[in-house]
Amino acid sequence: MLFNSIDFAIFLPVVFILYWFVFKKNLRLQNFLIVAASYTFYGWWDYRFLTLIFFSTVVDFLVGIALIGEEKQYKRKLLLMTSIFINIGFLGFFKYYNFFVDNFVEVFTFFGREIKINSLKIILPVGISFYTFQTLSYSIDVYRKKLEPTKDFIAFNAFVSFFPQLVAGPIERATNLLPQFYNKRHFSYNKAVDGLRQILWGFFKKIVIADNCAEYANYFFNNSEQFNGSTLLLGAVFFAFQIYGDFSGYSDIAIGTSRLFGIDLMRNFAYPYFSRDIAEFWRRWHISLSSWFRDYVYIPLGGSKTSTFYKIRNTFIIFIVSGFWHGANWTFIIWGLLNALYIMPSIILKRNRKYLEIIAKNKYLPSLKEFLSVLITFFLTVIAWVFFRARNLRHALDYLSEIFSKTLFQKPSFSDESFSRIPFYESETLFKPTIGLIIFFIIIEWLGRSHQYALERFGIGWNKFVRWAFYLFLFVIIYYFAGAKQVFIYFQF
Repeated sequence: MLFNSIDFAIFLPVVFILYWFVFKKNLRLQNFLIVAASYTFYGWWDYRFLTLIFFSTVVDFLVGIALIGEEKQYKRKLLLMTSIFINIGFLGFFKYYNFFVDNFVEVFTFFGREIKINSLKIILPVGISFYTFQTLSYSIDVYRKKLEPTKDFIAFNAFVSFFPQLVAGPIERATNLLPQFYNKRHFSYNKAVDGLRQILWGFFKKIVIADNCAEYANYFFNNSEQFNGSTLLLGAVFFAFQIYGDFSGYSDIAIGTSRLFGIDLMRNFAYPYFSRDIAEFWRRWHISLSSWFRDYVYIPLGGSKTSTFYKIRNTFIIFIVSGFWHGANWTFIIWGLLNALYIMPSIILKRNRKYLEIIAKNKYLPSLKEFLSVLITFFLTVIAWVFFRARNLRHALDYLSEIFSKTLFQKPSFSDESFSRIPFYESETLFKPTIGLIIFFIIIEWLGRSHQYALERFGIGWNKFVRWAFYLFLFVIIYYFAGAKQVFIYFQF
């Protein structure tokens, strides 16, 4: 079920009414409703994969139960490895089986020996990368004795399958989300209104920014051989705003929806395109995944409390694994590797924690140095996004070779004829409002950068009539400037 669908517009109020007006006095029934709603939400896409998420839930619940009172270290490790093997096994099969088979065949072919191994027509379960990491966090934290194992299967099931963040995060930690299902929740008008504001901004990001940018990014990438370097660079910039609007928009809707039910989720984005270097960017982009890799992979490898050589090694491992987490394609691995190279100067010079505060704190404008640092960081990120978006490595390299050719300094080569091939965009004149909307979006994000999301405190001091007029204005923009409906990008991961 998509957030930006009529189905969800009906589903959410029904669940909300049952949650607060029918089951309000019974915590267990509230949790059961969340499980039922979550399975309905997930099964709306493909009910067959409900057995997969249920099986993973049962496995980790039983592992947690078995760890209660178990003091023998080898048995504790065996239980943890059982959880890891089953969860990563499912993820590996559904997501990476064909990747490894195809590359295995290619290696043998390269050395002159042909072998035949049939690939399988495997449907990737939506959100499997997200809920796999989420349930693994429970097993690992219980093993480390950072969390008491739960005996409440309904609460644990609600933690694993909580519908707002089930298919695209944030990837919650058991230490944060699970305890919230133990305690009776009370409706908070202020929290609900705050949640609605974040949902509104999330829809603006997704429907107006991401979906409109997708039209241009898709066309420029899919027909890259027709355009010069400056046009392809513009296409990459459109994709940068598409993926940010799409993914952070999903996170905003998920976090805001959770607040309607009295549940707090972790922040997933912190204005990453205002970063002054790549290290800061990765502290602000997909925070739940970055912190997951930090806590469960990077620190166990030694983290930063080791020699420079091992810090470099650990950083490369994290970024390469992160790239592979995103998809079974060499483009994602190169994307991760490129970001690791980007961050190396900060690691070697020990400047990776230089920028911990927001840019231009308590100021309206950044300094010239800060502005240039943001532009350079954004440019490097855009170049890396080319690998993320390209069909394969050859496509990415061809795309970049044209960007870094002399045609980069030519006027963008789009025309009315090229735009006429883009659905819903019949002339170049419709290109200009999209640019205007992106500028408006950047301004609001900049003004709200010191808060959890752009609209959290934006306009709070205004007259109530003016503030609600602004919210209505956003509704009108969403209605009149909605792009062609696009599936959330991270559903494929």
